[in-house]
Amino acid sequence: MKQIFLLLSALIIITSCNSEKKQVEVIKNKHADWVYDATIYEVNIRQYTPEGTFTAFSKHIPRLSELGVDILWFMPVQPIGKKERKGTLGSYYSIQNYIQTNPDFGNMDDFKQIVDEAHKAGMKVILDWVANHTSHDAEWITQHRDWYVTDSLGKIVSPYDWTDVAKLNYDNPDMREAMKQAMIFWIKETGIDGFRCDVAYEVPTDFWENTIQAIKEVKADIFMLAEAEKPELNQTAFDAYYNWEVHHQMNDIAQGKANVDSLRLALKKMSDFPEYAIPMNFTSNHDENSWQGTEFERMGNAARTFAALTYLLPGIPLIYSGQETGFDRRLAFFEKDSINWNNLQEFTSFYQSMNQLRKNNSALYSPEKGGIIEEIKTDLPQKTFAFKRQTTDNSVVAIFNLSKDSVQVSLINEDLNNKQPIVLSGWEYRIY
Repeated sequence: MKQIFLLLSALIIITSCNSEKKQVEVIKNKHADWVYDATIYEVNIRQYTPEGTFTAFSKHIPRLSELGVDILWFMPVQPIGKKERKGTLGSYYSIQNYIQTNPDFGNMDDFKQIVDEAHKAGMKVILDWVANHTSHDAEWITQHRDWYVTDSLGKIVSPYDWTDVAKLNYDNPDMREAMKQAMIFWIKETGIDGFRCDVAYEVPTDFWENTIQAIKEVKADIFMLAEAEKPELNQTAFDAYYNWEVHHQMNDIAQGKANVDSLRLALKKMSDFPEYAIPMNFTSNHDENSWQGTEFERMGNAARTFAALTYLLPGIPLIYSGQETGFDRRLAFFEKDSINWNNLQEFTSFYQSMNQLRKNNSALYSPEKGGIIEEIKTDLPQKTFAFKRQTTDNSVVAIFNLSKDSVQVSLINEDLNNKQPIVLSGWEYRIY
């Protein structure tokens, strides 16, 4: 069993003191105050409870608050199209009407109640937003066919193999305006705190820049997460992005297809983004779980190890529905398939402790307030990854054995552990 060694109280942090009062430079926040120490939790309403409703989910809000969750990300809650629908219930991401709720989940007042309850519990709410496409029977198709991309025969285009959806035409200014107003509607009507934007890389950057600025004029302290790994989106529009590159390398390392050097290269690619951009780190989400497999399928005995790493790396961590109880099953995407909440609870205490660790240590905050990552050299660089993150008043050191083998590792040019070798079993890590 992996252990977290919280030895911060045992470490002596030497700081220089000066009797003269120093001028402290005040850095203007690049993000809302509540973002920096936050953890995101993705909510799959359909599968969360047997009822699959907003009201049924609301009973879990106290539990999630106790877990230390800060941001509830709801997968799309709008009505799902029926034309060309996949499966019995269809995809959340095939939206029929942008300003209504899916009647299977509940009505608008039910959703507003969830937002109110989350706010009272100290949590924020963001809504999944699908700006790239609608369902084939969306109201917009019958009213504004020119709002859609068509082929040479005049047929509306479906992106990729997503045959249940119709691609929107961002060359049309009226469609852009309608999309912007629909997003503003949810901010004004329900009081949500931002959006996770589906396939944000498929939508023109200037649309996001203009629309997010308009949203901030309605509510300034919003949080915007792009399902993208496209640096230009984080220049002036989005707060956070998907750290896919690091995620894929974690999977490959767990499966023995790569070593720690591949992780190092992925971390270097983060420098392509503005220094204040927040990478979202994850071991699972709705796509990974349903299509690629659970974290236990993909990562095996390393699942907990890499989950811990998502909290230690620069960025913001994500928990997907059920991960906090070690739920180990792929959820059907187009059918009803409820989560079993009777799983072993050992992961609950793990995530609770990691959420607390993040909140208690400013070095682990999101950019630009958290510490940058500084690698500590070891004598086993292909199997171990040691690093430090620090701010002026806080320092966190971590060492990860990213292999299935037991190792005895020494840190080079570091006084940690009195310069004695550290013994780690397969996939074991320590946090100081």
